Amino acid sequence: MSTTPPAGLPASAQFASVDAVIEGLASVGYIASHRIATALYMSMHLQKPLLVEGFAGVGKTELALSTAALTGLPLIRMQCYDGLDESKALYEWKYGKQLLYTQILKDRMGAEMAKAETLEDAMEHLHGMGDFFFSEPFLEPRPLLQALRSDAGCVLLIDEIDKSDESFEAFLLEVLSAYQASIPEIGVVKATTPPLVFLTSNNVRDLGDALKRRCLHLHIPLPEAKLEERIVATRVPGIEAALTARLVGFVQHLRTLDLRKAPSISETVDWARALVLLHADSLDPEMVRETLNVILKFEQDIAAVEPQVGELLRAAAA
Repeated sequence: MSTTPPAGLPASAQFASVDAVIEGLASVGYIASHRIATALYMSMHLQKPLLVEGFAGVGKTELALSTAALTGLPLIRMQCYDGLDESKALYEWKYGKQLLYTQILKDRMGAEMAKAETLEDAMEHLHGMGDFFFSEPFLEPRPLLQALRSDAGCVLLIDEIDKSDESFEAFLLEVLSAYQASIPEIGVVKATTPPLVFLTSNNVRDLGDALKRRCLHLHIPLPEAKLEERIVATRVPGIEAALTARLVGFVQHLRTLDLRKAPSISETVDWARALVLLHADSLDPEMVRETLNVILKFEQDIAAVEPQVGELLRAAAA
């Protein structure tokens, strides 16, 4: 199946069904559940941003990356953080270039000012020069503006939106609802081809109702065993099926324990790669204890699990 839509057609044009989305994502290494594929299918065809929530490491960001790979569209990524504002997200002025041009044109500016007969005339001349310095050649586009100006479309990933503050959420509303942004000195910039927008959230804080209303919602849970086995088999070529089943069963049982951070899909995949690297063909207690630090990120969790390794392995085997 072609992964690049024909010229002049939106990326959604190549996906006639949810099953086509599932097949397409699988072709680029992303094993999607029917719920995930349905949400992506609707987002593409309805031109609505997709807000993806869930535990860290369940594949939220990877969904956007895989969609970009599948559609052949460029990926524009904006990582959110506390204090992110308009100048970092939409645009800012090239102050160094403005200063350089001011120095170069200093004599010309002086000559123009000398022609002014009154204070009002001088102010009018200054106003005209100010318009020049705050025009397109001095504009530095940031991720949101780059996405709006991508004539052929793009995938816009607004990663970890929950780490930004509420004022930035409010700023995003125009972009998410109308695919446009207002720049006071230039005017309204509207997307020729609306980008495919993904917002991810780890639920660090609750997001506002206004932002949620503008998006389709998708929650990616931790996967059931069979789906996780398929993911590991896709991400770790060459791993034995029996080993995959055992390690996934072990991780599934780990998630039932009271841990500070339960292992996510990304940790399961990392563990599988580590076991292949160590030429493991089965799971034994010693191997598990030596590699627990791959799937557990806190020492207190490792200390709590180590005495239970044998029991967990027996449960996984069953």
